[in-house]
Amino acid sequence: MDPDRPADPRATRKAAWAGLVGTTLEQYDFVIYGTASALVFSSLFFPNVSPAAGILASFSAYAVGFLARPLGGLFFSRYGDRFGRKWILVATLLLMGGSTLLIGLLPTYETIGVLAPVLLVACRFFQGFGAGAEQAGAATLLTETVGRGRRGRYASLVMVGAALGTALGAVVWIAVQQLPEEQLMSWGWRLVFGSSLIVTIVAMVIRRKLDESPVFTELKQNHVAPAKPAGEVFRHGRRPMLLVLFMNIGTSAQSYTFQVFIASYLVMQVGVDSSFVPPVLLIGAICGGIAAFGFGTLSDRVGRRPVYLGIMAGIVLLPWPAFLALNTGDPVAIVVTLVIGFVLAVNGGVGVQMSYFPELFGNRYRYAGVTLGREFSSALGGGVAPLICAALLSAFTGSWIPVAIYMSLIALVSLIAAWMAPETLDRDLTVPHDAGSRLRGEVKV
Repeated sequence: MDPDRPADPRATRKAAWAGLVGTTLEQYDFVIYGTASALVFSSLFFPNVSPAAGILASFSAYAVGFLARPLGGLFFSRYGDRFGRKWILVATLLLMGGSTLLIGLLPTYETIGVLAPVLLVACRFFQGFGAGAEQAGAATLLTETVGRGRRGRYASLVMVGAALGTALGAVVWIAVQQLPEEQLMSWGWRLVFGSSLIVTIVAMVIRRKLDESPVFTELKQNHVAPAKPAGEVFRHGRRPMLLVLFMNIGTSAQSYTFQVFIASYLVMQVGVDSSFVPPVLLIGAICGGIAAFGFGTLSDRVGRRPVYLGIMAGIVLLPWPAFLALNTGDPVAIVVTLVIGFVLAVNGGVGVQMSYFPELFGNRYRYAGVTLGREFSSALGGGVAPLICAALLSAFTGSWIPVAIYMSLIALVSLIAAWMAPETLDRDLTVPHDAGSRLRGEVKV
């Protein structure tokens, strides 16, 4: 494959749609679950504890999905660099959509007792297991398909899809919250999870028609696809994998703090009506999707590193004015705060990651490297962030200051890692060595 050859426009369009729709489903699944954790699951699945303990239990179940993501990443990355990006994306789609649908069919604690939360955690585990290679796979395929000069813009569509998933989840929750309380708690919440079937079918139709990445196609034709991609990452690609891990951990933690924890904080601490939360998430998601595309496009012009550094510096400082604004209880202040959170932490930074992270790796283990780095950091950052924030809030009698300290410190880790990362703009993705290696880390083939 000639790296300077113009990309196939048809393949680019199909890859863009496949990445956008697939991550729409992934984020839709996670958002409806996260919102349910904050609003209804503590009563339905953990009713025999205090409200604070119920929220902790709900967020613990939520964290299980993130803890499963590295396991899913390890499993699917073994095949993504051996058999191709396309079919892994089909498999992860089915696993995520099926698990979400099953959650909507679960009996509650009132019906089967302690078995209900056990089944909820099991479904959440498989939901996370499927998501473990989703965004990394879509980003890798898109980055390898699109020509130089446009990777940032097109790869950011993966996060536009994530924003769309958040928006759809918010719309569905807005709709079911119009039901009387009794109907919402009996069957309305089930309707939310059942609706994922529609998104799954649409995404599956699009992904089945997807073309394989031209970079992987060349590897396969030359018979150099690795037998153990994850092993090659740990032997040859440790530095870029660790850069990805630490560059993402702060973004991931703040992302799911804004998307999940803040919802319960506004309801339980600030006294905001629960029906106010989904519309705010909807507005934030729309602005975040626009920001992801904007920052991705900007990174094509001025470079990945300066754009990402600026966003990381912003989220280091963000928690302090954010909590001061949230605690006013003023609706306008809350909306503006969450919009800024979505623009920087939820979608903006990750929009740049979608091209930046694949460009850090050589061609033989790119899928595995991006997947392992992102998913381990998602578990260590985003998966436990709502739980840590809720625990800090409970331990310090409702004070937000320890939560803000935690958010700033973990974002600082990502800022330092971004400072250490090389620039990758318009890098040749057909070469086997990693970015910044100066050929010293080249893999022998």
